[in-house]
Amino acid sequence: MLTHPFVNFPFEPQLSYILAGISIYDREETLGEALWVYNPNKQDEREELIKKFIIPDFDYLTYRHRFLVFKMLEEVLQQSDFDFSKQFESDHDDPRILAWDETEIENPRGFFEDIYRLARDEWKDDLHKASLEDQSTW
Repeated sequence: MLTHPFVNFPFEPQLSYILAGISIYDREETLGEALWVYNPNKQDEREELIKKFIIPDFDYLTYRHRFLVFKMLEEVLQQSDFDFSKQFESDHDDPRILAWDETEIENPRGFFEDIYRLARDEWKDDLHKASLEDQSTW
């Protein structure tokens, strides 16, 4: 069983993990300021912020972890009725606060589709390597 890095708990990726790179809780003056120069609704700016902040946030994970995150995102994207705007909502019981909330993202599904496309390109070798393995042995 694949465990979280640094702890011995089963690794079960959640969709909320995808946006961790733009979580600004207690970092509004640093990360928030760096993110707010981007307009997440403009294609070129969204791609740049995904490449600079979201994809690199997964660098600490192994290729197997990234594969599971990618497959989880792929499965959710296949659900045509999935409400991606909920991922941008603030939850007062959860200290995760994103740089933009659900009212500021015009196309939440498109945001996640871009993450998927860019992660597929960035992690191409890792995804291929993991796909050749028997995931049941992890």
